This record gives sequence, structure tokens and C-alpha cells, in this order.
Amino acid sequence: MSPKLAGKDVSWGTIGYHARGLFAVALSLAVLVGGGLFVYSKVHDAYIEWRTEEDYIGEGTEEVEVVIPKGANVTQTGDILWEAGVVRSTRAFRNAAQKSGQAEKLSYGRFRLRKELPAETAFNMLLDSRNEVKLWVTFPEGTNKAEQAKIISTGITAGETKLSVDMDTVLAAYEDPSVYGLPEWAPPDSLEGFLFPSTYQVGEPIEAPAIIAGQVNQFKKIAEETGLQQRAEEAGRNPLDVLVTASIIEGEVHDPDYQPLVAAVIYNRLAKDMKLEMDSTVHFAVGKTGRVSTTEEDRKFDSPYNTYLYTGLPPGPINSPGQTAIEAALSPSDTDALFFVTVNLDTGETKFANTLEDHNKNVAELRAWCTSTGSPLC
Repeated sequence: MSPKLAGKDVSWGTIGYHARGLFAVALSLAVLVGGGLFVYSKVHDAYIEWRTEEDYIGEGTEEVEVVIPKGANVTQTGDILWEAGVVRSTRAFRNAAQKSGQAEKLSYGRFRLRKELPAETAFNMLLDSRNEVKLWVTFPEGTNKAEQAKIISTGITAGETKLSVDMDTVLAAYEDPSVYGLPEWAPPDSLEGFLFPSTYQVGEPIEAPAIIAGQVNQFKKIAEETGLQQRAEEAGRNPLDVLVTASIIEGEVHDPDYQPLVAAVIYNRLAKDMKLEMDSTVHFAVGKTGRVSTTEEDRKFDSPYNTYLYTGLPPGPINSPGQTAIEAALSPSDTDALFFVTVNLDTGETKFANTLEDHNKNVAELRAWCTSTGSPLC
């Protein structure tokens, strides 16, 4: 608010020179008449308070995060900073921005600032990318759409802070796959398998469709880098079958050294018209996570994704495979193995077999490991 002088509004610039002279006189009189430092400090404090009525001085106080929305102008940004206690007035911030000649460089996002900053300092901190708090979200390899929805809802991070997004809003973003530009060979009704697992930077305000679009675009980039469609066709397979195979590989083993061997087992069993009998597909069918084994009841669950019941590949991917799993599905190992089992769930050690007899020995090794460790993964 502007001060009044003789009943009129005046700016600080108008009275600054005379005011400094008056205060100088006041300070001299205070020292001479009062005869002490106490009186001087009182008058000096009054001067500081008067001089900073519309701006702070100093280095600020405690840290605070502010979010500047996309499209905010200088005045709106100043309002946000004022409400957060960063600047003393919107006017001071606007003046600092205009004086700098760099107001057009202001950007949106989340920033780590300090409360009670001079407006010029606050403006300069907004231009410094080191003060921007970037938002990240990570989707591990092998997570399915339902698991990724939970990650978007509760797992976006801003520094050490986790942010939350309404789950209904996230789920609504998956409803129409056609808006994300899926490959022409993709199923028209599902995004499963096309949400590439990686770490992504997230903009604010957080919008689930933007995150999903980023995943699909990254999938298409990886598909192009690996030559997914061309190499699948050269091998006499369609690219969707390769992606389904990659998702099963990712659901069974994460170690890149084992993935081409698992790919070979899958293709070998398909060639012999054997049921795949992959526990990962059953987990997807029944909606269970956190264990590698399945129960007899699980394996009887009627679903086209249950490869204990139905021969051939499931109708679609069961998760989002990473690049190494896709590569493995395109380039399987040269082996006649028909069976495999991970015998140590901590190290991921996996053994392969050509016969059921040898496979059963490997399964016995896994059971012994489970008994000795009591692992909840068993």
C-alpha cells in the first residue's frame, strides 16, 4: 500500500531523497538528545521497517516449495509467491521482473525458494534451474497396467516428497487407448504391454494422460530401435506375439542373461504344441502379485491368460517388458530346453532342463531353498 503525504498517494521514489535526509536528521538528534545507542537503534529500526514496507531485505528464512502453473503471468506468479510468504508484495515482484528485462524467461514448475526474500532475489531464483524441483515417476520392468496406475497415484516424487493423484482420474486415462497413437498391430482395446517401463520426468499440474502418452511414445521409440516389427516378420512371427512373449519372459526372469533362454523354452514348447504352463500368466489372470508360485486353485482359474489350461500364447501382454526382454523374444538362445525354474529367488539363479525328470530335480532344489529360507516369495 502506498503511503500518504499531505492527503495524497505518493510513491517511495518521490519521497526517497527527502526521506533519507529527514531520517539522517532524526538519527543525529536521537544520538545527541538521547545520548545513547538504544535511542539510535530504535530510530534505525523504524527506518528499516519503513524502507522495506513493500519488500524484504536479507537472505530469507526457511525453505518453501511453490508451484507456478503453466500459463501464469508475472502478476499471477507474484500473487503465488506472496501467498507463500516468499515476497512481501506482488508489486515488488512485478517491479523486479520488469526492471530485470527478463520477465519473459519465467517458467512454470515447482521451485524450492525461501520465505521473506527480496523480490529481486526471488525472481532470480526462479530463473535458476538449480532451484527447480523436478518430479519423477519410475515404472519397473514387468509391472502391469494396474500396478502402474498405483504408481502414478501414489509414487510420483518431488525430491523426497511423494505426491498423490486421484486414482479414479488415473484409471479414466486408460479408458480410450486409441488417443495414444498405438502401433497399427496393437489390440484396439488395451494399453497393456505398451506402457514402457522407465523413469519419466513429470510436469505440473500432474496429468495422467500426459504420463501415459510419454510411456507409449517411449515404447514406440524402443520398438523402432529394436526393429520389433521387421525382425518379428522376418522370423515368421507377428509383432504382437513377440511382445506377448517378451512380457512372459519379463514376468518370469529379470536377469538379461537368462531371458534369451526363457524365450527359447517358450518357442520350443509352442513348436511342440505343449501348454506353456507359466506361473506369471496365472498371476496376471487371478490378479496376484508378490509371489512366484501358484496354487492348484490358481491354476484352475478359467481365463485365456491361464497357460496351464490353454495351449498357445495368451491373447495379449501380461505386463510392460523392458528392452532386454524384447530383444530376447526377438533373439532366443539356441537350445532344446523345454523347462526352467528359478532355484534361488534372492540371486535369481535359474536352471534349465530338456526333460521333465531333470526339471523335477531343479524344482526340488527350489523347494529346499524355500524351506531353508522361509522366503515369502515362495
